[in-house]
Amino acid sequence: MEHSHHGHQHGHGHGHAHVHGAGADSEKRVLWAFVLTAGFMGAEVAGGLISGSLALLADAAHMLTDAASLALAWIAFRVARRPADPRRSYGYGRGQVLAAFTNGAVLVAIVLWIFVEAVQRLMTPVPVEGGLMLVVAALGLVVNIIAFVILHGGDRHNLNLRGATAHVLGDLLGSAAAILGALVILWTGWMPIDPILSILVGLLVLRSAWLVVRESVHILLEGTPAGIEPQELRAALLADIPALEDVHHIHAWSLTSERPLLTLHARVGETADAQATLDRIKQVLAERYGIEHSTIQIERGDCGDD
Repeated sequence: MEHSHHGHQHGHGHGHAHVHGAGADSEKRVLWAFVLTAGFMGAEVAGGLISGSLALLADAAHMLTDAASLALAWIAFRVARRPADPRRSYGYGRGQVLAAFTNGAVLVAIVLWIFVEAVQRLMTPVPVEGGLMLVVAALGLVVNIIAFVILHGGDRHNLNLRGATAHVLGDLLGSAAAILGALVILWTGWMPIDPILSILVGLLVLRSAWLVVRESVHILLEGTPAGIEPQELRAALLADIPALEDVHHIHAWSLTSERPLLTLHARVGETADAQATLDRIKQVLAERYGIEHSTIQIERGDCGDD
């Protein structure tokens, strides 16, 4: 005879409250960063058109994608708050992971575009007006530092927030490089400094973008969360709970970067207390692995799925 228990742990709601609280804070931070970035982008377009500086217009285009990415991240936070419904039994939390993936992928594409543009400029240098470039880049640096500080103070584990922060960090480095480039151009008139710095900044941005893409793909492919090793988890449960005869069909994945989920089958002896064993498994999963939501199938005798 086989008993199936789909028990939920009592401490369940608390974990969700924490995640939602952090989510609301992250959402506000992303909105403020968006307002700052979008506002300054307008000023940068004007500066680029007045000075005829392609460097400023290119940076404004970069800031446009940043503003769009921050808007996307903010929308994802809003969508993630929607409750689960019959068609989306897990809710909309994965929207954040999708937004993070999109942001990371767009950043990779932007960096590749910068590389191509920079190589062309190295071959045929373009004159740049250093003075105006310096003023606008300095203002840009201030705006980006404020936006970065706002985002960096948020939830470090949230992949969506990290995707947005990677964009702003790219802008911050871009502004710093533009200041350095403008100073070199003003002092020496050496134009190739502009594309050379663009390539260096691009390499730094590429790394953070790649990390976000890699982690979001891992989650979207239902990869096992970091810190959970199925065989090690199985051994830990068997060692801790004498009533267990076997643990198998262990599947662990993440809904978002903060919410690991797990299902497993647990075989107990004929005389074992199934409910007590179930409660203890849930306790171990929550305390040792941070898994608040698990579905455990308790079995006596052979597994029904084999």
